[in-house]
Amino acid sequence: MFYRNKLTNLIIKYGRLCGEKNYTPGYSGNISARYREGMLITTSGSSNGYLDKKDIVYTNFDGKSLETGKKPSSEKFLHIGIYNLRPDINFILHVHSPYLSSFASSGRDLMEPIMAENVFYFGGIPLAEYALPSSMKLVDNTVKFFDKYDAVLMANHGFVVASKTIDDAYMKLELAESYAQVVLNTEILGGAKILNQEDAKAILELR
Repeated sequence: MFYRNKLTNLIIKYGRLCGEKNYTPGYSGNISARYREGMLITTSGSSNGYLDKKDIVYTNFDGKSLETGKKPSSEKFLHIGIYNLRPDINFILHVHSPYLSSFASSGRDLMEPIMAENVFYFGGIPLAEYALPSSMKLVDNTVKFFDKYDAVLMANHGFVVASKTIDDAYMKLELAESYAQVVLNTEILGGAKILNQEDAKAILELR
């Protein structure tokens, strides 16, 4: 029970932070943590910025709620798919932050090596093809990218990032959102200067 309370408190802490930063406005977005033979995930209709313990539900990897009266987020199978593919992943943040969502809604990925820091932490941020929210097609379109990447844009939808720790997942969210803003700003200035393949490879070798 102590471990569950710890995970619940982490979800609440970072959920509220996402709300404060406008990464999950209104009822958008969802957060989960791997727990026992399933996960703890925010409930359907909850608002990340105002999370409480009642807004977290224990769900198995079949997507079934293990708590009476609590319904998990409709995106539960997206989280389950990532956990099943990546045993090293313990936390997932799905957000609709303004700049990342702008790229997702424009059908643009963030794969070009523009800033050294983002090349180092992400390698690139691919774009998953659009599918109906909460559908298994969306799961299939998105989860496959986590075989190589830790963060993915979802076309006309949002952004999802996964990590071993929730603080790392959140920091990568901040980095990605800032990166999307920088890329957009460079277009106002005539376009970004792309790093060549040799420079990008050298950065990746620093990992």
